[in-house]
Amino acid sequence: MKKNARFLAVELLEKTFKNNGYSNIQLNSGLENSELDERDKKLCSVLYYGVIERLITLDHIISQLTERPVQKIDSVVMNILRIGIYQILYVDNIPDSASVNESVSLVKLFKKSSASGFVNAVLRKFIRNNKDYAVPRDILISSSIKYSAKTDFVDSLIADYGIEKMDIILSNALETPPITVRLNNLKENPEEVMKNIGAEKIDIIPNCYRLKNGNVKSLEEFKQGYFHVQDLSSQLCCMALNPSENDRVLDLCSAPGGKAFTIAEMMNGKGEIYAFDLHKKRVELIKNGAERLGILNIKTMTGNAMIFNENLPKFSKILCDVPCSGIGVVRRKPEIKYKDFSDFERLPDIQYKILENALNYLETGGELVYSTCTLRKAENDNIVEKLLENHKEIEGVSFLENLGEPFGSYKASVFPNYFNSDGFFISKFRKLR
Repeated sequence: MKKNARFLAVELLEKTFKNNGYSNIQLNSGLENSELDERDKKLCSVLYYGVIERLITLDHIISQLTERPVQKIDSVVMNILRIGIYQILYVDNIPDSASVNESVSLVKLFKKSSASGFVNAVLRKFIRNNKDYAVPRDILISSSIKYSAKTDFVDSLIADYGIEKMDIILSNALETPPITVRLNNLKENPEEVMKNIGAEKIDIIPNCYRLKNGNVKSLEEFKQGYFHVQDLSSQLCCMALNPSENDRVLDLCSAPGGKAFTIAEMMNGKGEIYAFDLHKKRVELIKNGAERLGILNIKTMTGNAMIFNENLPKFSKILCDVPCSGIGVVRRKPEIKYKDFSDFERLPDIQYKILENALNYLETGGELVYSTCTLRKAENDNIVEKLLENHKEIEGVSFLENLGEPFGSYKASVFPNYFNSDGFFISKFRKLR
């Protein structure tokens, strides 16, 4: 049987929810192995990501449309209902009648014909109710339903930053993320190439562009190494490090290598960069990326960032972009909103050990940047304050003051509304002795 876009979306949702896999990996694999044309691939992507982004909202709506507990509804039928409700509520160019009819057809394609009447009744009831649904007044529960995030996720953001910032972070998480790339200034005439592919220059950062094309890796210019994909906030992180041609740089948690590539380009392909990762396969990603871009000053190797390697030299610049909960990138990986916070409990200990170990590699007068793609104070502010308290041989260093808020101190939480970038945390230190 040839699978259509909706059928594949249901299949992928089944796999994602059962295996707790990353949505981007699951979708890319599913589309690559499908026979869908570009139009249907786009529809499949919209429905698949849409359901994951709005999962709690959709389940809340469905729970109000049936007396049957949602936990007892067959998982395939439930995913068909989710896709149906999502289309009716959020996809303007699909008629409501088509959403209902296609959903009923899906039930039959999945050999769940006995549920076809149930699916038809639930979706038509939602339409008869003018697509309206009740929401409790409690701020945690209402925000959880509105933004489709677990209540402890909402509560954590409110505790750290207040309701207004929570609204900014979670409303942004429901938007389509931009495709931001870094021009490879080591190539000849890269600006002309970026112009030819319709890239839009972002003026606040040198060599930073946005693309409209969703399938970036299919572009010949990408294959030829004229740019690599990197969000604006990650490029800001590299700017905070401010490497020069004379520096020896250590990137402790480098894979897949985007920041190492940007640092190499900022150094005009000179100096030395040591790029580490714990796993050999991920080190290969760095090697392959550097080769595509024509970068020659990166040395790659496997290594545990928490354990000191006495065979390494001292470094004038160090980047510690540590493993984190990823709350800053929820619009790219919406499944993060549904994780249990117990999954994040060990992270601060790991992050601090990596950061403290990094100091052993830093030469006197050298500078270190600590960064994460999360917006949890337990993984950000608390870590750097602990480091300053325990290590009097370092001081905080102000960075990127010319860009205004949130910069002008030794630490900055970059919220999505500042630059339409991913959420990010950056801090900078200098070793005094």
